[in-house]
Amino acid sequence: MKFFLDSASLDEIRAAKDMGLLDGVTTNPTLMSKEKSDWHKVAEAICREVDGPVSLEVVGTTAEQMLAEAKELVKYGPNVVVKIPMLLEGLKAVRALREQDIDVNVTLVFQPLQALMAAKAGATFVSPFVGRVDAIGGDGMAMVEEILAIFRNYDLRTQVLVASVRNPLHVVRAAIMGADVVTVPFAVLKDFVKHPLTDSGLESFLKDWEKVPKS
Repeated sequence: MKFFLDSASLDEIRAAKDMGLLDGVTTNPTLMSKEKSDWHKVAEAICREVDGPVSLEVVGTTAEQMLAEAKELVKYGPNVVVKIPMLLEGLKAVRALREQDIDVNVTLVFQPLQALMAAKAGATFVSPFVGRVDAIGGDGMAMVEEILAIFRNYDLRTQVLVASVRNPLHVVRAAIMGADVVTVPFAVLKDFVKHPLTDSGLESFLKDWEKVPKS
């Protein structure tokens, strides 16, 4: 499974890279707004820093607008993946971009049929938002399981990128199911390492080390 960081912070991206846990990055307008910097410069810097795919999102709502934005976004680097919303106009844009060999990440996916439509249009990635589904009383990971089953039934090459991840359990379940990618906020990434028995075990070992005779 690949780990993408859901962030536009260069500090977070570099920290994840130093830990060997950075296979790519996903961004969106909300994350860009948090950086309080010219987003063009932020996007360019991220693409230079990251070896893997970097999702940069369009904000247009018509195919024509999306394609015009995509033309500019891909200039930031060869690793740019254009992020397109799950709309009928978005599907038109996905098809046109794939005909130009431009990778696409279809975002805001909330049910399996949307994912199937995106895959048929030629999406490189589909991003089911599990946390947001959970928040309204659904089961986001059940949605992911259904998407994976459909894609395997028809040998679809579109990668399932589990998004809106709220906790490490989402990641564990995604890995068991065989999802291709998870994209996580830095705070969740740091939680991967946490376990109370790890903390207590380390504390015990260090205390015992103090008792070891030293010449």
